[in-house]
Amino acid sequence: MSRIVTSRFELVPLTVDDADDMVEVLSDPALYTFIGGAPPTLTWLRERYARLVAGRSPDGRQQWHNWIVRRTPDARAVGTVQATVTDEGRQAEIAWIVGAAFQGQGYATAAAVALVEWLDARGVQTVTAHVHPEHQASMAVARSAGLRATDRYEDGERVWIRST
Repeated sequence: MSRIVTSRFELVPLTVDDADDMVEVLSDPALYTFIGGAPPTLTWLRERYARLVAGRSPDGRQQWHNWIVRRTPDARAVGTVQATVTDEGRQAEIAWIVGAAFQGQGYATAAAVALVEWLDARGVQTVTAHVHPEHQASMAVARSAGLRATDRYEDGERVWIRST
């Protein structure tokens, strides 16, 4: 997995050490209004990142691609993007989160667009995302990344899709 570089930020492959930066980025309880849960502890985040950096599910059916969104020029962590690739590389489910202090600055949109372009370059044919039906900002991100809302819901979230 490689870095994805844009003029405003880099998507840097996730490492366990990124938990040190991300625990602060993910500390605002308001981030969990639509996705549920609560801010993670450093220990929990390190354990999660240790599982994710493996790059594959235990059964090998899923490829896990996770990046920290680091703004340029100071490399400050502002969020994460991820893609779970399945069906022998033909399908991907994506997700994003940007810290409350960095929202409204276009990071989520630009990172999601860069991620979808990266997936396109690798032959992924179908990209999906799950978005809470009241989360206007995430709907805008999905739309900007080329996804469209479907009539399907999973776990209370609307499925968004883009197929080539």
